[in-house]
Amino acid sequence: MSLQSEKIRELVEKRAKARLGGGEKAIEKQHAKGKLTARERIDLLLDKGSFEEFDMFKLHRCHNFGMEKKQYLGDGVVAGSGTIAGRLVYVYAQDFTVNGGSLSITMAEKICKVQDMALKMGAPCIAINDSGGARIQEGIDALAGFGNIFQRNIESSGVIPQISVISGPCAGGAVYSPALTDFVIMLEGVSYMFLTGPKVVKTVTGEDVSSEDLGGAKVHAAKSGVAHFTAKTEEEAAALIQKLLSFIPQNNMESAPRVECNDPIDRKEDMLNEIIPDNANMAYDMYKVIGAVVDNGEFFEVHSQFARNIIVGFARFNGQSVGIVANQPSVYAGVLDVNASRKGARFVRFCDAFNIPIVTLVDVPGFLPGTGQEYNAVIDHGAKLLYAYGEATVPKVTVTLRKSYGGSHIVMSCKQLKGDLNYAWPSAEIAVMGASGAVAVLCAKEAKTKDDPKAFLAEKEKEYNDLFTNPYQAAMKGYIDDVIEPRNTRFRICRALAQLANKREERPAKKHGNIPM
Repeated sequence: MSLQSEKIRELVEKRAKARLGGGEKAIEKQHAKGKLTARERIDLLLDKGSFEEFDMFKLHRCHNFGMEKKQYLGDGVVAGSGTIAGRLVYVYAQDFTVNGGSLSITMAEKICKVQDMALKMGAPCIAINDSGGARIQEGIDALAGFGNIFQRNIESSGVIPQISVISGPCAGGAVYSPALTDFVIMLEGVSYMFLTGPKVVKTVTGEDVSSEDLGGAKVHAAKSGVAHFTAKTEEEAAALIQKLLSFIPQNNMESAPRVECNDPIDRKEDMLNEIIPDNANMAYDMYKVIGAVVDNGEFFEVHSQFARNIIVGFARFNGQSVGIVANQPSVYAGVLDVNASRKGARFVRFCDAFNIPIVTLVDVPGFLPGTGQEYNAVIDHGAKLLYAYGEATVPKVTVTLRKSYGGSHIVMSCKQLKGDLNYAWPSAEIAVMGASGAVAVLCAKEAKTKDDPKAFLAEKEKEYNDLFTNPYQAAMKGYIDDVIEPRNTRFRICRALAQLANKREERPAKKHGNIPM
């Protein structure tokens, strides 16, 4: 065998060894837990044969606590580039078979290289997390590694899309990288996220809680809002990412991919002319409205389990990707609260950062009252939504279907927050508050002087309704650009977006704003 052949054989053997990660027994343990390996996850996600790996032969440099005996090629993370539907992406997947996926400074260097390349090339960066946290044996080096990763998450924010998948444990400082990314997907039953684990919680607070109840997928999807999506299987998680990427651009300098549309833009939906109940206190399902107006009824919802009184997600109009924000009258009457406000604000800011037009469907009676809301800073959180809409320079089309009262009217992409085209259905009610509440404030004293206070108040309610439970007062003042027939809503939105395609709008020069936190 020639020297060259021997060197090639050595390379092939090293590659084979690196691909085994922590070894066959460790891989078997991973599979026994119902989990895929890092390489299997990447193969599932990317176009077949597209993965180009970086730093396959990198080794950690720690010689404390016997770590010099635990050397594995690649050191616990698989990193590189590939394509999804032919589009370039960068990806890294932590390898739990190598030292529990714990983060070393070497692993951090590999991850940072991928992050730097993604930013340089203007391509999405996808992180697959499955790690025991910082490698304790490395001390401050491991913490420095986390800090280097976080800084790159921050610098990439609003420049390239960042997506995190939690496929196993993610605890302590490790949770901050996913939290800094745009979207978080958690695997049900096998993943969790928390800053301090159940044992620490028990020691410090006396509270007895499991990992699942403290930071499982359902907790973060429905209660905290940390997770945007959950998936039952690794295959489902990969499919979610692939679908998500189809709606968003490569970076902040590009537009989202446009697809061919066979759904007529002038398609009329007669059902919409009947969907608003005669009784203003009755609910209806906003999902039916969304499904009726978007291309082919296809809506990709984000944060579906969290703050369900507001709906956010992606759809298309005439093949163009848009972000949908809509109140949901069938959940808490569609009121805004702390969680709905921050859910909406974060989504609006993502769309604005990545040149995705925003379509807002409004039916909101106000903000949820009560000490629970006030003590949890509903003022600040409501201001986040207001700030996000006012800051956004992408095309903004707003349709008011029914109620739009008081402060909640203002924060839902009103004309004064530089909404570009604001439409209303004939059923729209745009006022400071509902008729009964307004009359109670305006006419309570006068009612006491009347022989029949109830009849007097009923008369005043009718007068208030005649004035405000219609969109024409707002239309007369130019706050509504047009009152439209509900069944024509799809056509009017499609035409509005076409009109706004070349919109150019700037805000005053500044380092950055100070959004209410």
